Amino acid sequence: MLVYPSAIDLSSSHLRFLARELTVHRRRIGSRWRRLDPGRQALLVLAHLRCGDTYTRLAAGFGIGLATVCRYIHEAVELLAALAPDPIDAVHVAARKAYLILDGTLLRIDRIAADRPYYSGKHKRHGMNVQVLADPAGRLLWTSPALPGAVHDLTAARIHGIVDALTTADIPCWADKAYQGAGSPIRVPYRGKWHNLSPGQQAVNRSHTRIRALGERAVSTLKTWRLLRRLRCSTTRITSLTRAVLALHLAAG
Repeated sequence: MLVYPSAIDLSSSHLRFLARELTVHRRRIGSRWRRLDPGRQALLVLAHLRCGDTYTRLAAGFGIGLATVCRYIHEAVELLAALAPDPIDAVHVAARKAYLILDGTLLRIDRIAADRPYYSGKHKRHGMNVQVLADPAGRLLWTSPALPGAVHDLTAARIHGIVDALTTADIPCWADKAYQGAGSPIRVPYRGKWHNLSPGQQAVNRSHTRIRALGERAVSTLKTWRLLRRLRCSTTRITSLTRAVLALHLAAG
């Protein structure tokens, strides 16, 4: 086995935050000696989430066993996921913003053709549907629990309570045509072919696209964590992984 030095494109604030949370967690549960101290465990977890390094590579690089790597990563991910905000908290924070941007993305997973609930007809691939809320500058504010890829974006938004939360808080939100029928807080473009729209409707759609396009930055921010570009784990763990990434992003922001 060859081992070589590498780098993670994250700031030291991510490492300090996670190491601090792990230190507090170990004291709380009364954990004693471990193969890796909190700082090294934090580095291992960041390498997995940011770079998508496999358990085998991490075990070789850190000189520990596969079972230990698995236990360290699961522990840290669950700890971080518990720190991520829920929709009500996110909307409360967003109340100071002029508006929000709502978008859905598909996190690609490994599945066979028989797994129809996970197949997205829009993207022509298997995946998990995750809803994303961003501020007017495109900064990531919240990610939803993951649902099978066959779930429509509007259905997912309703399941997660996003529509109700936005209505209660009376915060305007921009979204694409997938959210037609969501109600007054979510603004969508006019439907129909471009040449069938009036000049006024075309102008509104152009303005709407310019605003909503910034929401793609939030999706891009999520997928800079390379593990989320193609997930090979159980679908039951994907929500915890996305929430862990969100907690790290917000803490270091």
